[in-house]
Amino acid sequence: MASIIVIPIVIVAIVGLTGYLVYKYGMYDYMCKRSVNQTLQKYNIQKTPSQIIKEYFEDRGEKKSPKEIQNLEKHYRQKEPDQFLAMYDAIRERE
Repeated sequence: MASIIVIPIVIVAIVGLTGYLVYKYGMYDYMCKRSVNQTLQKYNIQKTPSQIIKEYFEDRGEKKSPKEIQNLEKHYRQKEPDQFLAMYDAIRERE
């Protein structure tokens, strides 16, 4: 009798957890990336987010590895998307 209740609850929990993980690690990052790219296009910026990060830190005299740039890009894309515009402005002012 208990298995009649437990099995559906376990199935719903597995489906719910799977859906959450797909959203958290797939869809959310995709939507953030799309939003950043649309913002860069809106302001007619031809550089990619990783190019902006690389040039920004090179202008500051800091050398970042490709892995560090990738991690920074993901962080900024998901948590601080306006940073790309601020970094681009800083790069443009130095040119």
